[in-house]
Amino acid sequence: MGIFSRFMNFLRIRTSAVLDKAEDPGQVMDYSYNKQLEQLQQLRRSIADVVTQEKRLELQQSQILEKSNKIDSQAQQALLAGREDLARMALQRKETLVIQLNGYEQQIAQLHAQEERLVTMERNVSARIEMFRTQKEMVKAQYNAAQAQVKINETVTGISEEMSEMNLAMQRAQEKVLNMQARANAMDSMIEQGTLGEQGLLGAGSGDSLDRELQQIAAQQNVEAQLQAMKQQLRLGGSNAQQRQIEGPATE
Repeated sequence: MGIFSRFMNFLRIRTSAVLDKAEDPGQVMDYSYNKQLEQLQQLRRSIADVVTQEKRLELQQSQILEKSNKIDSQAQQALLAGREDLARMALQRKETLVIQLNGYEQQIAQLHAQEERLVTMERNVSARIEMFRTQKEMVKAQYNAAQAQVKINETVTGISEEMSEMNLAMQRAQEKVLNMQARANAMDSMIEQGTLGEQGLLGAGSGDSLDRELQQIAAQQNVEAQLQAMKQQLRLGGSNAQQRQIEGPATE
């Protein structure tokens, strides 16, 4: 199984786990997209690390190559000076450097091949992530549209329920109006026939006569009470006057 396959399996597992907990599919899609971007960044860091290692080996290889060229120059100088022994020692040292150069060459070739594979993978992953992003935005748009439609339908349903209740209330009000009209019509019929009028007039006359009689009795009682009070005052006034007449001469 390749790196990309393991990467996609990981995303499927994480997406399923998050999907069970999330309520909004848009959030799940965003989460998956962000995780893919994180994996892509990690892949790019791996490419950067491989390139760094490759450049470091190339630098070391260049330094050893410079030493090898320098040893060649020293061997030639030794031969010109008639020191074949020194030239031989220099060339032996160069052989050691050549072995190191071959080792660096192999390592650099391996790193370069690995870099090419990672770059190809990065391009494929980037293309798939971009495709996922496009699909994600489409799914989110569809979900938002569906959610808006659900809210509209809920609103319409609520209005329908309210209208049903209002219709029931209107029916009850109309029934009350019809009952009241029927009662009024019945009373009009009874009044026209004289039944309700006579009973109503008798009842009203009896009530008015009783009230008038009670009021007359109360008024007479008030008048009698006031009259008795005035008589009492007059009697008291006369007694006081007679007493002053009797007491007057005695005082003189």
